[in-house]
Amino acid sequence: MAISDMNAVEAGKTWLGHPRGLYLLFFAEMWERFSYYGMRAILIFYLTKHFLFGEDKAYLLYGAYTSLVYITPVIGGYLSDRYLGPRKAVLVGGVFIAIGHFLIAITEGPGGQDPLFLNGFYFALASIIVGTGFLKANISVLVGELYALDDHRRDPAFSIFYMGINMGGMLGPIVCGLLGELWGWSWGFGAAGVGMLAGLVMFVWLKPWLLGKGEPPAPQQLRARTATGLSQEWTIYLAAALGVTAIWLVIRYAELLGYALLGFSALTVVYILWRTVGTLGKVDRDRMFAALFLIALNPLFWGLFEQTGSSLNIFTDRNVDRNMLGWEVPASLFQSVNSVFIILLAPLFAVLWTFLDKRRLEPSSPAKFGIGLVLCGAGFLVLVAGAAMAGASLTPVIFVFLIYLLHTMAELCFSPVGLSAMTRLSVSNMVGLVMGTWFLAMAAGNFIAGLIARATGSGEAGNVTQVLDVYTRIGWFAIVVGGLVLLVSPYIKRLMHLDLIGTEDKA
Repeated sequence: MAISDMNAVEAGKTWLGHPRGLYLLFFAEMWERFSYYGMRAILIFYLTKHFLFGEDKAYLLYGAYTSLVYITPVIGGYLSDRYLGPRKAVLVGGVFIAIGHFLIAITEGPGGQDPLFLNGFYFALASIIVGTGFLKANISVLVGELYALDDHRRDPAFSIFYMGINMGGMLGPIVCGLLGELWGWSWGFGAAGVGMLAGLVMFVWLKPWLLGKGEPPAPQQLRARTATGLSQEWTIYLAAALGVTAIWLVIRYAELLGYALLGFSALTVVYILWRTVGTLGKVDRDRMFAALFLIALNPLFWGLFEQTGSSLNIFTDRNVDRNMLGWEVPASLFQSVNSVFIILLAPLFAVLWTFLDKRRLEPSSPAKFGIGLVLCGAGFLVLVAGAAMAGASLTPVIFVFLIYLLHTMAELCFSPVGLSAMTRLSVSNMVGLVMGTWFLAMAAGNFIAGLIARATGSGEAGNVTQVLDVYTRIGWFAIVVGGLVLLVSPYIKRLMHLDLIGTEDKA
């Protein structure tokens, strides 16, 4: 049977109204997120309790790492668009990630800032960062390729996919957090590596479910020899391995990351604007401007939201009454609360958007972003109110659950909607680059999150007032900006030309 005939047979097989490939990507991403969120849940504690970094330095390193895992998808998206295709990019990315997690597990060392083990740790982080660059943007592109641009199932599909992300986000902190905090750090990081391997096995085994999507744009060119004597494909892999060393140096000098990030962001946006203004027609140009507006909101949202793994994690560890049913719950396990709420709420939001769409009442993507910012700000204000009610006592744990609930609702208005919008608004030869730029903006947000965390000084004894003051200010700021976004959202919606989507391909 010809490959096209096999793909046609597979295309007729659906689960719950969606292509089976969506569920392959669901589980592959679930295991990758298991590894990422599992290690992220214990990373700040590993830095402060194992390597004995002061919190100022720990927040800086944490922000550098979480920034870099969102910068590299710009490069990974470009290499996928031009050479590898999304499927190969996802596969090689998973290999680098698994290697990184296992390296952390075997380079734990005796504790303290021993140069040998510390540099081994930095090298392992660099491997994870390079792997995420290949995987993160391109697995979302694969989801988009399973659906036509005007397919009404696209937004629900990304909500389902996002629920897979959060299945991993729920399980990772529980498994890795318990193993890391109670058994030993290497057990926690090793479990994260096992999770990534499980995702790779599924991705290779169930490849036919992708219906031939995500293959290299020019397979013959990819096999051509280069000056290195290797094929073009293996030259890219060699360059990625060398990139691990380069990122290792960046992590060691994390103070310089902010300047590099600003420069890289500016160059990327200028390049996209140059291509948008110089090569696109009016409709595509308007859509790209709308996409860039949405991208510009990313740093603010994620700068606030990503307090989760840094200052909020430390605040929960030191200033929250975590005694539940007679057991003092390890702080790292609270990192799974956001994902639990997403698993519960994502299907409801998918149904809600579909219900409102049928009645022509669904908020536009820009309006959803505005709602998300308002909810994010409200979450901080609720936590501040709870801490104020507690006075000199520990903050009741219910207020930690409430901030996660509001931030989860905000995330569901922001992240899956943004992923869908990027694939819908981008022109076909720039979709990987635009998706990478989406994650680059998230990188800026993560670096901002590190700066906010450092401003809280949350680890210092008696400094709870400073934490709550910072949370109050950023909470109100997010609410005001969210309101302004809601005001301009009708204009941004017009730039998206939604009425023309699906008609252009038929013309």
